[in-house]
Amino acid sequence: MEALDSCSIKLNNLSCNLGDKEILHSISIDFTKNKFYSILGPNGSGKTTLLRNIGKALTPSKKTVFIESKDILDLTNKALAKKLAVVPQNAILSFNFSALDIVLMGRYPHIPRFQDESKKDYEIAKHAMEMTDTWHLHNKCINELSGGEQQRVVIARALAQETDIILLDEPISHLDIHQQIEILNTIKLLSRKVTVIAVLHDLNLAAQYSNYLVLVNNGSIAFQGTSDQVLTEKNIKEVYDINVCIIKNPVTGKPLIIPITE
Repeated sequence: MEALDSCSIKLNNLSCNLGDKEILHSISIDFTKNKFYSILGPNGSGKTTLLRNIGKALTPSKKTVFIESKDILDLTNKALAKKLAVVPQNAILSFNFSALDIVLMGRYPHIPRFQDESKKDYEIAKHAMEMTDTWHLHNKCINELSGGEQQRVVIARALAQETDIILLDEPISHLDIHQQIEILNTIKLLSRKVTVIAVLHDLNLAAQYSNYLVLVNNGSIAFQGTSDQVLTEKNIKEVYDINVCIIKNPVTGKPLIIPITE
């Protein structure tokens, strides 16, 4: 384990029960600064629950989740929002607001009480929308946008929050391949300055973009490390119960996973 002050996030023996079912079991890991982490694993393995504990959407036990050396339970919601932004799996956008209004909500932690958004807030929101290719949608009602467009607006809201940590739960699930690559390129660029932790399903995209992979199975960390260390034929067979062939991507040198069909 690394020292607390060298980590953006530290998990110390984190477990989580929902009802009478244990979802996470004794997870300990350090997420260091300025890296792109991918959380992988089968459906129901605990990936989203893990992310929700880190983001305090679920309340972890005391002294199990630390954000920049502070116990997450000692931080107010507004203080946490200055450190950490969240892109949920299925953001419910039932408001009759414009896309720009949604993105400006990311500025909430930085705006003093009873004050409106400043010119700087609008500039930050515009820049976030330009990074996610949504500025041309800024005047449109959020409910008029496609699922993929809404997803990119929600990511822009997280960028406008200007935090040092961004959590993303399946951020590319509603996007076509072109948009997936655009968003992952943006996230990869951001990870040079912030800590990014994303739940992804596509093992090949995770291998190409991530600095570090965490493969979760049955509520525990099965494997963690670089893509070469984690994405092996043996590990994938153990966790996903499928046979694969792994070759090197001829462009990036990263693992390229090819399922073996019957």
